[in-house]
Amino acid sequence: MSVRIHVSGPAAVAVETHVPQLVDDLVASSITGLDPALWGPEAEAEASRRLGWTEAVSVSRPLVAEIEALRSELLAQGIDHIVLAGMGGSSLAPEVITRTAGVELTVLDSTAPTQVVAALRNRLEATALVVSSKSGSTVETDSQRRVYEKAFRDAGIDPAGRIVVVTDPGSPLEVSAREAGYRVFTADPNVGGRYSALTAFGLVPSGLAGANISELLDEAEAIELYLANDDVDNPGLILGAAIAGTSPLKNKLGIVSDGTHIVGFADWAEQLIAESTGKIGTGLLPVVLGTGAPELKEGLDDLQIVRLVKDADQFHLIPSRGHRHDGEILVSGSLGGLLLTWEYAVAVAGRLLGINPFDQPDVESAKVATRGLLDAQPTPEAPAFVDAGIEVRGTASVIGGVDTVAAALAGLLAETPADGYVAIQAYVDRLSLPRLAELRDAVAATIDRPVTFGWGPRFLHSTGQFQKGGPLIGAFLQITENAAEDLAVPDRPFTFGQLIQAQAAGDASVLEQLGRPVLRLNLTSPSAGVSHLFDAVG
Repeated sequence: MSVRIHVSGPAAVAVETHVPQLVDDLVASSITGLDPALWGPEAEAEASRRLGWTEAVSVSRPLVAEIEALRSELLAQGIDHIVLAGMGGSSLAPEVITRTAGVELTVLDSTAPTQVVAALRNRLEATALVVSSKSGSTVETDSQRRVYEKAFRDAGIDPAGRIVVVTDPGSPLEVSAREAGYRVFTADPNVGGRYSALTAFGLVPSGLAGANISELLDEAEAIELYLANDDVDNPGLILGAAIAGTSPLKNKLGIVSDGTHIVGFADWAEQLIAESTGKIGTGLLPVVLGTGAPELKEGLDDLQIVRLVKDADQFHLIPSRGHRHDGEILVSGSLGGLLLTWEYAVAVAGRLLGINPFDQPDVESAKVATRGLLDAQPTPEAPAFVDAGIEVRGTASVIGGVDTVAAALAGLLAETPADGYVAIQAYVDRLSLPRLAELRDAVAATIDRPVTFGWGPRFLHSTGQFQKGGPLIGAFLQITENAAEDLAVPDRPFTFGQLIQAQAAGDASVLEQLGRPVLRLNLTSPSAGVSHLFDAVG
């Protein structure tokens, strides 16, 4: 078997408790048989059109030759730089596939203006753009497509030879793309975005960038029969029970890459888990951790550690370097095998949690708030105070009576529930401010709770669902910036700078309406602001 799982502690008890019942209920074969009734009557309509991912390997096989032929055509024309305009499920799978394969793919899943500008200035003459969206209406992807079309035309390049579209058949994007003469790949419409790793959404940009997508499908195919089998050794059932069947429920999953050859898998799993399970007040919060994360040393009661390793059968025998291995879930395998196994496991987790793993009912709220701000373009809210060039805004319970960033941060952490978590949301150019990612560990070291980190707006299509639909136990640190350069969105009444600020403000307003503590820090001088922010954390 190409996927191995080793469980111990509460996870092992969960497997012993739930897997025999899952086998008796024929859950594995029913998922493979496209049975929409597995998640209850309220989920049946959605599930009936969201199980196509179980057939992705066979459905996607014919695409391989077509993708490889297009790659050869592009290379013959000197086009060897692939840029992906996509969000969430359209970008996270290609990112892990290409990073693991060691091939270059520029993933443009941001609306930070300087990040978009940097992509436009990077070898445009040798660039092809993959526009990846199920509907084509995603504001980020639509804006990126528009700005690339203009850039190609301004450079005397026909966009029809440089833009490749991946979308659902019959979508508005397919219609407009074919009218424009773009190359179009359609994906199975019966697959949701976060389950689309092995469909055209995952394969087209990865294959054009040079990844061996045929091998990826082979790896997934090697595990298919095991995942479909109603057996206590089924890795999908074991993993699903381990992550969602502990009692009491460990509703936070600390995902650690520790010796695996796969690069960035936790970021892909983060979306799959959070968006699939975080709803109706329950769910599993994925927390992406490094091997030196403070949470690994604390041993938090509600945090289940999932460690991605080279060999799960042997890793539990390796000295733990001061961290606990007892009570952890160890997972190893090929990339294709793990992608499919985790999709099965999260579907199983949905059944155990009593939720529909295929909808995302709370994602739209931030989009609605963003659209309202873009339409109204209100005068920006004045900051409560400014400290060392950082404009401070937030909920009254956090910023009331304070006048420094350090005091405001202390106020936010004090508002974190005993069973809660802190979410850091960085709506900035992550290429120019990569140090911000280190803020996660710095904050985690000061508070005995899990801390998540997300680059905005990409996390809105990932953990954003859990933050609003899951247990309302988060405290939110939002970081924005005054970008050094802005960029207009062609034929739209807003710029990228206005768009990302509206996305941040819209999301903050939804969280505040839900009664959550929010601290908003705008860096008027980004580099200096980051340094002061770290000083404030201590």
